[in-house]
Amino acid sequence: MIVRLVGKWCGLGVFAVLSWMSVASAASLVEKPEAAFRQAFPQVKVDSMEETDIKGLYEVISGQNILYYFPEKDYIFLGEIFTKDGKSITAEKKGKLAAKLVQSLPLEKAVKVGEGKKVVIEFTDPDCPYCRKASEFLFKRNDVTRYVFFAPLAHPAAINKIEYILGAENKAKAYEDMMLGKEIPKSASPASDGVKALAREHMELAKKVGLQGTPTFFINGQQVVGADLAKIDQLLK
Repeated sequence: MIVRLVGKWCGLGVFAVLSWMSVASAASLVEKPEAAFRQAFPQVKVDSMEETDIKGLYEVISGQNILYYFPEKDYIFLGEIFTKDGKSITAEKKGKLAAKLVQSLPLEKAVKVGEGKKVVIEFTDPDCPYCRKASEFLFKRNDVTRYVFFAPLAHPAAINKIEYILGAENKAKAYEDMMLGKEIPKSASPASDGVKALAREHMELAKKVGLQGTPTFFINGQQVVGADLAKIDQLLK
């Protein structure tokens, strides 16, 4: 396996981590690595810890963040673990964490599209070409119910389209129009404060599940990042 170190970790700055390392006294190695970790890095919340396939290296879950702990030296490793075939074990675990958090999403605040028996929860962006590609694929299916949340991470100007969708009487139709590249009707009313607040809430929910990009889908407890139509189709079978 390859451990790749990166220059940042979502939610925790490198400088903060380094400062913890500088002030934390080296905890004596104890029988329980979690106790050693808490002693060395008391500022880091620990949701769970388990040993990895690498002897002596432990995976630490802290919210939506994953880091690796080597208790023998009180070292923290930030980044991802990859297999020789390029599979990111870290990303796979993050996907499972996100899928678990998705179960608590307030679906009544999403845009509901369709009435099928198979449920798809998605985070999308009306100005993202890959989001549009995936949406076109799903619009052709009549066996799914989609709960759509918006996260214009790469296209902040899309907020106008998002507010139009969330404020429309027929939200599903407005969503389809925007994903087809249509313009906001000139007759559309300005977004209300309530609609703007709902759009902001969608972004907060995206952060809650640790969203990294759009489109992202959750189907049958699994996460699909990007317009991977083959995988989406497989999960819906």
